[in-house]
Amino acid sequence: MPEETKPMHFIRQIIANDIANGLPPEAVHTRFPPEPNGCLHIGHAKAFCLDFGMALENGGLCNLRFDDTNPDKEETRFVDSIKEDVHWLGFDWGDREFYASNYFELLYGFAEELIMSGKAYVCTLSPEEFKEYRGVPGKPGKHSPWRDRPIEESLDLFRRMRAGEFDEGQYVLRAKIDMDSPNLHMRDPAIYRIKKAGHHRTGDKWCIYPMYDFAHCLCDAIEGITHSLCTLEFEVHRPLYDWFIDNTSVMKNLKVHPRQYEFARLNLSYTMMSKRKLQQLVAEKIVDNWDDPRMPTLSGMRRRGYTPAAIKNFCETIGLTKYNSLTDLALLEHCVRQDLNKVALRRMAVFNPLEVEIENWEDGKVDMLDAVNNPEDESAGSRKIPFGKRIFIERADFEENPPKKFFRLSPNNEVRLRYAYFMKCKEVLKDSDGRIVKLICTIDPDSRGGNSPDGRKVKGTIHWVSADHCAKAEARLYENLFTREDMGNLPEGSDFKEFLNPNSLEIKEILIEPSLLEAKSGQPLQFERNAYFMADAKLSSPERKVFNRTVTLKDSYQKA
Repeated sequence: MPEETKPMHFIRQIIANDIANGLPPEAVHTRFPPEPNGCLHIGHAKAFCLDFGMALENGGLCNLRFDDTNPDKEETRFVDSIKEDVHWLGFDWGDREFYASNYFELLYGFAEELIMSGKAYVCTLSPEEFKEYRGVPGKPGKHSPWRDRPIEESLDLFRRMRAGEFDEGQYVLRAKIDMDSPNLHMRDPAIYRIKKAGHHRTGDKWCIYPMYDFAHCLCDAIEGITHSLCTLEFEVHRPLYDWFIDNTSVMKNLKVHPRQYEFARLNLSYTMMSKRKLQQLVAEKIVDNWDDPRMPTLSGMRRRGYTPAAIKNFCETIGLTKYNSLTDLALLEHCVRQDLNKVALRRMAVFNPLEVEIENWEDGKVDMLDAVNNPEDESAGSRKIPFGKRIFIERADFEENPPKKFFRLSPNNEVRLRYAYFMKCKEVLKDSDGRIVKLICTIDPDSRGGNSPDGRKVKGTIHWVSADHCAKAEARLYENLFTREDMGNLPEGSDFKEFLNPNSLEIKEILIEPSLLEAKSGQPLQFERNAYFMADAKLSSPERKVFNRTVTLKDSYQKA
């Protein structure tokens, strides 16, 4: 989106105000902090387009930091996938690739500081007791029996926790804050737990790990982040983040206290954003993998044929708010169509073929016709397509008894064959069941290229492929994975799998023009009069092409 058309959302305004009040623009420092326990989805794209975008707009910096504090679920393959997705959308973090695990020793030191200042203690409550003692909103919690454990004893136990002397769940380190707080996150939250699991980066070096809330904000401070941008669910965590920063020495040699600002996460119609549920779809083989083209993951969208430009335009168009709402999937598809119309190569493919024999064409004669690759882009050039005595057209483009205003092919009616000739149907051949199996037609040899030789008007233009030169291919036609519009707000007690769309994938054998045998994954295509497609990188082979439908040509999105 051009710079001058970018909306002044509230995050832009906050940063503009900070700059007006003396913050040098180049000092703007943001971060994108994914957890490497799954692949990024379109909701993450909204977040990191904001994180990187705000830094780039002001000449500042954006870090990529993996918040890898939970070794049970994190894997290097997800780190690699996340980096690939961020790069695919055109962002780069330079030499600022960080991990929470980079700071494990520092974080451990901050935890010891809290113990020695009487602001943290080792607790022996079980997880069930912890929840009971914490209480519920509107009712104060209860103090742990170990809340006043002597500092020396807590420090000794914490060091022995690190040394691996205890079992998982036997002890936990808690911050001592306020059990009467109306904010449950301030009621003596856990900040370290025992986890005897190998870490994807540190191996078996650690058997205790910091909680996300403890590590996240302190990592922001360590890295000098000025604007910590996150979604609304973290608004109630902000007082806790500030407490950790203010009660440790993390700011001792730093000048900028990170400030957290929250925005509404992306909720997209007919789409599910829960990483846990997406993982379930993969684990139960309901989808092929994280990059299944029906998934809302960036890897799935890339494989389906969505473009980085379309996704970034979508993220900018929806803007930022402080309230949750449901965004129409049609808007995302509208942005995809807008971009694909400019960059997609036009090609012809027939999905439900009907044979046509050209009565007045010589046997064996082949005419190589010129066809433009993209009418929106002259630099895309043209290609040659073969035309012979036998062609295939779409069965839906012929009607023996046409209704009113049917401008495609019918007996004695003339149509234009795309890039080829005017054609008229002379005879309809049927099988014993009365099904049409073949048409006998004639062409006007003076109309080569689809141009009228005498100024006569032909209203209908249809696509085709040469029967002797076309190839077979597979088309995978995708629909929404879910039938329910608001998958983020399911009825209580329901299972999200109840709303799976049984028709989310249809596989068809199609006929394609010869040039499509050279189609590469990554190159958007428009199958004329049908939809936008892309060759599937995983399923295509030299012997057989597989094409994923990106979006249909019809755009249902209407701006208010």
